[in-house]
Amino acid sequence: MSGIIFAVVFSLFMLFSIFKILQEWERAVILRFGKTMGIRGPGIIILIPFVERMIRIDTRTITMDVQPQDVITRDNVTLKVNAVIYFRVMDPEAAVIKVEDYYFATTQLAQTTLRSVLGQYSLDDLLQNRDKINQTLQSQLDKATEAWGIKISVVEVKHIDLPKEMQRAMAKEAEAERERRSKIIGAEGELQRSEKLSQAAEKLAENPGAISLAYLQAMTEIQKEGKTTIIFPIPLDLIKPFLETNK
Repeated sequence: MSGIIFAVVFSLFMLFSIFKILQEWERAVILRFGKTMGIRGPGIIILIPFVERMIRIDTRTITMDVQPQDVITRDNVTLKVNAVIYFRVMDPEAAVIKVEDYYFATTQLAQTTLRSVLGQYSLDDLLQNRDKINQTLQSQLDKATEAWGIKISVVEVKHIDLPKEMQRAMAKEAEAERERRSKIIGAEGELQRSEKLSQAAEKLAENPGAISLAYLQAMTEIQKEGKTTIIFPIPLDLIKPFLETNK
């Protein structure tokens, strides 16, 4: 009885050792006595027991979150910057035999490249030229990982953590800039107002009767606002006709 159980167990072991199922996004790097024999999959593949073994490689796009790194900018500002990287294995065989752990190696390379590249820029450039920096990071990482069979498709700087004193300084600078723009807009408004008043004065000067109408209109508007005693000078043009009649 025990012999039958042993035979069944051994048969199942051999069955699972010989036949392997790979998903559509998986590839198997085959090693025969430690030597690579190419790539197989997807689907059902057959291995020679005790002779061949396989290493599964996921060929889908992988998302890697680069942990926050301490970066010193060109103008000596210390920041914490993190990023996200999207990459995939294009050559599974190279990813196995060219580097011990392609994911760990890519992570370490991304951290050092992030510190190196961002250290070449000033703080203003980091805040204003984010797309350019992302392209530079992607280009350098892709060039370095090409030998490992890795394709870096996208690199995005996620967050730049500024020191509190730098945040306060930038807030004051932004407030000063808003105040400057407000004063400029106010000055431009006063200039336009003075130009319009000058044009209106020229038009009224051409017709003395219009001055009288404008004066009466102003008094009417003042009366609508409430019971307020206002001393308002009377233009001589209004009473001049009466003075000439008395003469």
